[in-house]
Amino acid sequence: MYRYDEFDAAFLAKRNEQFRAQVERRIEGALTEEEFKPLRLMNGLYLQLHAYMLRVAIPYGSLDSAKMRKLAEIAERWDKGYGHFTTRQNIQYNWPRLRDVPDMLDALAEAGLHAIQTSGNTIRNVTSDHFAGAAADEIADPRPYAELIRQWSTDHPEFQFLPRKFKIAITGSPNDRAVTRAHDIGLRMVERDGRAGFEVIVGGGLGRTPMIGKVVRDFLPEGELLPYLEAVLHVYNRHGRRDNKYKARIKITVHETGIEAIREEIEAAFAVTRAEFEGVDENALERIRARFRAPSLVPGGAGAYEDARLNPAFRAWADSNLAEHRDPDHAIVTISLKAPGETPGDATAGQMRVMADLAERFGYDELRISHQQNVILPHVRKADLAEVYEELKAAGLATANVGLASDIIACPGMDYCALATARSIPVAQQLAKRIEDLRIEHEVGPLQIKISGCINACGHHHVGHIGILGLDRGGVETYQITLGGDATETAAIGERTGPGFSFEEIVPAIERLMLAYLEVREDESETFLDAYRRLGPHPFKEALYGPEKRRDAA
Repeated sequence: MYRYDEFDAAFLAKRNEQFRAQVERRIEGALTEEEFKPLRLMNGLYLQLHAYMLRVAIPYGSLDSAKMRKLAEIAERWDKGYGHFTTRQNIQYNWPRLRDVPDMLDALAEAGLHAIQTSGNTIRNVTSDHFAGAAADEIADPRPYAELIRQWSTDHPEFQFLPRKFKIAITGSPNDRAVTRAHDIGLRMVERDGRAGFEVIVGGGLGRTPMIGKVVRDFLPEGELLPYLEAVLHVYNRHGRRDNKYKARIKITVHETGIEAIREEIEAAFAVTRAEFEGVDENALERIRARFRAPSLVPGGAGAYEDARLNPAFRAWADSNLAEHRDPDHAIVTISLKAPGETPGDATAGQMRVMADLAERFGYDELRISHQQNVILPHVRKADLAEVYEELKAAGLATANVGLASDIIACPGMDYCALATARSIPVAQQLAKRIEDLRIEHEVGPLQIKISGCINACGHHHVGHIGILGLDRGGVETYQITLGGDATETAAIGERTGPGFSFEEIVPAIERLMLAYLEVREDESETFLDAYRRLGPHPFKEALYGPEKRRDAA
């Protein structure tokens, strides 16, 4: 993991001192809420439906045990004993008191954590592949590049007041686990003639107008990353719509201008920025790489893992929650935060400490947060997997459902968010319980269900195999269903099926979709997404609406 230095500590201390003074002025009444709003948003503090919410950045999703324990401490001291991990690899605290927030930020800084640029019209927390540094298919660890982008973008004077928020995702693998095509800028590492570089994607995004990003550069040498990103931001800052916040994202700029014209402007700006950097970015990257400490993996232990698989419960967990590691004696463990009936993405302070302990004892002191709202131990010896499983089970963290139907992504919805128009969490809870009761999850196989409580799409419903969007229709919660979305390297926006369903109807509707899939698939190897792509929407619409209404729903 990257280790922060004295400059980072001093920067955070000064930033937090400034915000403490701003909070005191707000409490005393010297600042109105309107005056205070831009100041708190610059420090990750939102005003939600019932209370303030503090959004803490977990840069590129990487933690160690000390950081995780600090997150647990904050949950207990200043919140209600839990935190909510988000699709942006952040953690949110939903109940802090305003006067406590400066103390929370100081406590975070003790562990090298912060809430800077987790809000506002600026470059947000850079997200990355949650298997970074461990995946068998990885070309290179993308996290040094993500840290380079973090350092460059933090308090960048030109990019603090962009037309709209700006999100960057990076992956070092050909298999996209970072949803790069649904970001303002997506970076996918590629190799050409023995050199590492990036495919650069611009103009992706979900929300009110979902779009899949377009390739603006098919190969960018790694040493030219920052000047190229700066060129993209120059062009966006110049042309992004400031007259209409709903049209202010770069995806609209790309759509209205055209990718060819945008590419020409970016390349022209890049010719200038590349000369201006004069190698400072490449020197910074080398310095950052030197501060990442890759673990010294201990060999052996694969035989013990095969013996442990004789236990059916362990085998079921291993089959769904383990991924292939670059070292054959290790595995990548995904800890599901999706136990049936629980809130997706929530972890108690006690559970955070269990995960921290496991990382320290068995995982080379590394953890990751995924955009799927789960926690990853990226390096675990196969010899230790059985013990890790038993300790997870004792903490209620051994749900064997990663990548399956009950591994549901859900935003906080109307239970917390002031922008939401419908509930998300109760739908996810009831749906997961129904899936558990049906006992068909493993028969259905890989299926990504994603739920958003409003059109802002924080639950990524547009790229779910089954997407659920909650809306207010005349004061009544109504849930639209989309099908065929995909968050991987073959990214696609889901297609709306037709009229929405009430709160009481939505879980039975999803059940009908799963049962219909089992009826129409060619064989067990054909996934839900594959079946949808082969057959189109008609058999699924028929399952939702009945044959007599299928044409009306089309």
